[in-house]
Formats: sequence, structure tokens, C-alpha cells
Amino acid sequence: MIGRMRILGIALGLIGLGFIVAGAYSFFKVQEGTSSLKAFSAAQAVELSYNEDGQLVDRGEVAGADSIMALLTGDWGYPVVQSELDPNDPIVNTGSEYMYQMATVAYHTLTGTQTVVLDENYTAPDGTVYIAGTPYEIPVDGRYWAQFDRENPIDAAVREQAWTGVAHALIGELGVGASTAAALQLGLGLAALFGMVGGTLILTGAGLVWATRAEKEPEAVPVLKQAGVAA
Repeated sequence: MIGRMRILGIALGLIGLGFIVAGAYSFFKVQEGTSSLKAFSAAQAVELSYNEDGQLVDRGEVAGADSIMALLTGDWGYPVVQSELDPNDPIVNTGSEYMYQMATVAYHTLTGTQTVVLDENYTAPDGTVYIAGTPYEIPVDGRYWAQFDRENPIDAAVREQAWTGVAHALIGELGVGASTAAALQLGLGLAALFGMVGGTLILTGAGLVWATRAEKEPEAVPVLKQAGVAA
């Protein structure tokens, strides 16, 4: 029984070592991915704006940044990690920074106003008459691409001018960056999990080997013969 327990302990230690190796490899790959993402971000030179107090600003205003953050955390429900918004490292290279920059593009698109000029007169359902050749300032009014009525020439024109290919491309690219950053965080957690499991198995295996070690028999203490006492 003791021999089998010792073998089991050695086996657990070897399995634990395998988990440690897997954890180290995962950590190495995560570091590679993180370095690549940061290099890509640095090459694009996209930075967030902060004031002298370290507060996020949009077009120089804290209120604008607050509105963007409200869109991100409120409407989109994204859990922003404040430590990822570092005024000393404004380059967009973390998940929260990517998502904030995405919200910035979306916010200015959603709150913008488009100048629409129709080729033909159009009477809207509410009775408003739009004269061909006359420029009209039409707000996007918080509408996303799919929320416009394409059969309405006013809506169709606003949608095309507001939600351009550039806007969609920027949001798509920033979304990929955010997803990549999240995947790297998951990879780091997986590496830590491998390491903890491996350490636990090694400790358990070592404990089994220690518990089943051979113990020395206590040495007999010689009894001194007293003088005059027969053996």
C-alpha cells in the first residue's frame, strides 16, 4: 500500500509539472499577443485626451467625455475598468480604452446633424413639406443604422451621410481591438489557473511521498549491567 501511494504521489507531481509548463507557455503567448497589440496601437497613434487634472475630455470638455462614458456604461452596459484609463499612457491599447474610443465615434455620429438636399419634393407623414434643392439640417437623433426608415428619403439620406463606411470601419476595428484585449485577459487568467492547479498537484504529490517515506527504527538503548547482577 505504501509503495502504491508513493507512486501516486510521484504521478501527481509529474502531472502538476505538466500544468506548470502549460501555464508558462500560455503566459508566454499572452505576453506576445499583448506586445503585438500595443505595437499595433502605437503605430496608429490613436490617443485619448485628458486635461491637466487627469480627467478624460472630448474636444476639450469634461462634459463631452462624461456623455460618451454614459453611452458606454449606461446604454451599452460595458464594465469600464478605470485603471485601464491611464492619462500617463493615453494610447488606446486596453479593452476599456478601445471601447471608450468606439463610444466616441458612435456618440458623435448619433448626436450629429446632417445637411440633406432632395432631388424631388417630399411630404413627410407629419405633413412637413421638403422642397427639392433646399438644404435642410436634420439631426441623427440618436438613431443607429437599422433605426432609419429607408422608404423615407429624408431618413435614407441622413443614414447614408451619418453612418458612413468610415464610421462603420472605425467601430469594427475598435471592436476587434477590444475583443483581442479581452481574449488576452482570459488567456492570462487561464495561465494563472494552470499554474495554481499545477502547484496544488505538485504539493499534493510531494506530500504523499513525504507521508509514505520509510522511517528509521529507533535504536535499542543498551542497558548497563550493574555490578554484582548476573546476566
